Amino acid sequence: MSAQNMTPKGAQNTDNKARTVAVTGVLAGVAFILQLLEFPVPMFMPPFIKFDFSDLPALVGAFALGPVCGIAIEFVKNLIHVMFSGSFAVGELSNFLLGAVFVGVAGFIYKKNKTKNGALIASLAGAAAMALASLPFNYFVVYPVYYNFMPEETILAAYQVIIPSMKSIFQSLLCFNVPFTFIKGMIDVVITFLIYKHISPILKGKTNG
Repeated sequence: MSAQNMTPKGAQNTDNKARTVAVTGVLAGVAFILQLLEFPVPMFMPPFIKFDFSDLPALVGAFALGPVCGIAIEFVKNLIHVMFSGSFAVGELSNFLLGAVFVGVAGFIYKKNKTKNGALIASLAGAAAMALASLPFNYFVVYPVYYNFMPEETILAAYQVIIPSMKSIFQSLLCFNVPFTFIKGMIDVVITFLIYKHISPILKGKTNG
């Protein structure tokens, strides 16, 4: 009798896990497509740094299903991108590290306080954490790999085309990449706030009818 009572709950847990996996896969696919639609931001950033909205599905997933889901979307998105692009995975590494910080922090804070104010605080914290993390990530991890394919002087010169007073990569990252990363995150946040209420019931399987 007790086993029978446990069955529906077990089946529901299985359904929830299956839905989480399915939603994660779908959102990762959307994120991958958005990643392909990247574009440069002339006059504001060097041409090798491009803008995309691929963190948006991961942020939605983190709010709807938790931070682990958001981080998983970031990982799968970049894994697919590496396989299709045939690149050296430097850009994907940066995208994953920063995206994981963004949606991980935002999703964790929102999980503790699922209100509109909680979502706002979580979003600001996530975007700020991503922006701050971009400095050491780029300086110590990503750019040293870039130097194997593009000399440090060439990269610095790309920043100096925009602001000639840039004297080092660290200064360039601080003046360009950190604010750019924060703004990029906040644009994703604004769009998430506009669409989340409409799509979260679908992601959570709570549609009527």
